[in-house]
Amino acid sequence: MLTDYIRAAMKHAKYEIIDDGTFFATIPGLDGLWANAPTLEECREELQSTLEDWILVGVRRGHTIPIVDGIDLNILEPTA
Repeated sequence: MLTDYIRAAMKHAKYEIIDDGTFFATIPGLDGLWANAPTLEECREELQSTLEDWILVGVRRGHTIPIVDGIDLNILEPTA
């Protein structure tokens, strides 16, 4: 499920070349997640690594993780 989420999220990535000639990437809807690197491939790799960390920190802190393409990583509270 985690791998599916990462793959789905990466399909939504937006890349641009910024003023210093490096690549900058974000994934819309995943606030605070971004990457910057000298090449497109390095930027993509950095974005994926950052996404993995972003998910782990979010889950650990109990944040709501946005649903991407129907994939929900949020932990449901057990019912009595």
